[in-house]
Amino acid sequence: MLTTMIILFLVGYLMIALEHPLKINKAGTALLLGTILWVMYSRLAPLPTIEQELLHSVGEIAETLIFLIGAMITVELIDSHGGFTFITRYITTTDKRKLLLAIATITFFLSAVLDNLTTSIVMIMLLRKLVGNYKERWVFGSIIIIAANSGGAWSPIGDVTTIMLWVRGNISTSATIPNLILPSIVSALVPVLFAMRFLHGKVTPPRVIAGGDENNALLEKLLPKTKLSILILGLFCLLFVPIFKTITHLPPFMGILLGVGVLWLYTERMYARTPVDEELKLRLSKVVHRIDGTTLLFFLGILLAVDALRCVGILGDFALWLDQSVGNVYVVNLIIGTLSAIVDNVPLVAGAMGMYPVATDAMIAAAPDPAYMMNFAQDGVFWQFLAYCAGVGGSMLIIGSAAGVVVMGLERINFIWYLKNISLLALLGYLAGAGVYVLQNILLGI
Repeated sequence: MLTTMIILFLVGYLMIALEHPLKINKAGTALLLGTILWVMYSRLAPLPTIEQELLHSVGEIAETLIFLIGAMITVELIDSHGGFTFITRYITTTDKRKLLLAIATITFFLSAVLDNLTTSIVMIMLLRKLVGNYKERWVFGSIIIIAANSGGAWSPIGDVTTIMLWVRGNISTSATIPNLILPSIVSALVPVLFAMRFLHGKVTPPRVIAGGDENNALLEKLLPKTKLSILILGLFCLLFVPIFKTITHLPPFMGILLGVGVLWLYTERMYARTPVDEELKLRLSKVVHRIDGTTLLFFLGILLAVDALRCVGILGDFALWLDQSVGNVYVVNLIIGTLSAIVDNVPLVAGAMGMYPVATDAMIAAAPDPAYMMNFAQDGVFWQFLAYCAGVGGSMLIIGSAAGVVVMGLERINFIWYLKNISLLALLGYLAGAGVYVLQNILLGI
């Protein structure tokens, strides 16, 4: 049965990869795959156990989906009211190389604060204001994926996996940032430099903004200060999420829901004071219909499928095999990072955290090899390198990270196109950044 589940997952994964040639939407494949794997798992365990694990799995997935919905609503509300024009007006270059570098830089540092998922949504919305040709946007969007994942790896709040490690006490802010920022910069910079070599000329401007705000009747009615206020309030709501989590210790999706509620009340009061025809008003109840439901369903299906493999023990067994057969923290993490491009990095990191408890001083002193055990202490090499590899490694395939899945859904980027044109660049960046981290620890002792 376990072998059948693995084969079925690989077949489903292949169908997702070949979505366009098969003309089968990846969301439908993912939902079918996730459901079938759980049905198969139900044949291997008692029903009460299955119900408990399924509810736990759905609960964790729901946290991610609710956060994603809230972030998408917030970004769409800002965009539909012209808020991002205040940012795009400062990006005046039309040179492809300069624009790519600017987009990558903004994405890298923004993702360390907002998290790579939210940042990808924001940057794709900005990109649509700057680049009209969809094939050109695919290149820029792919670099956004790489920069967002790299930017999220060096910040404890920049990625789901770093948040997990941070909350559980495996890593701390003071040690993670100085040790991972340089490898993360290199992992993003290398693909950007290679991509710039193949870009020439000017970008194709989007037609929808060629004439300015007069193309939108609502934007004509809104005052510039109103648009700016929505931008500031929306970004504040996004930035407040990690602060909310730190203060309340509640999950991030609660913070994003608070922000959506604040924006809803603000826009309702704004429209009550603005002389605009009712049919033109983009209240939040209208904006919510604009978010991409297909992406959400795909996310749900693929996470259900991966969780089924985790619950049945396949991922845990593989992680244990890695530890026993490899036994080198650098190599193990490089393999985990490579696997995170294929399956979701969250269960991989969760499996690693379950295998290795944070080593205390007593555990290190009692270990047969104290030097090796020190790698698993708080802020040890294993945990820091795991944060880097699991975050950055997902860029090698477009469905290897939450940022990639969202950009793939928003821009309809072809899986095979990304594999042929971007995956090698992401791999080079991943290995280059990993090399920098290893050199820091082995040669420089940082």
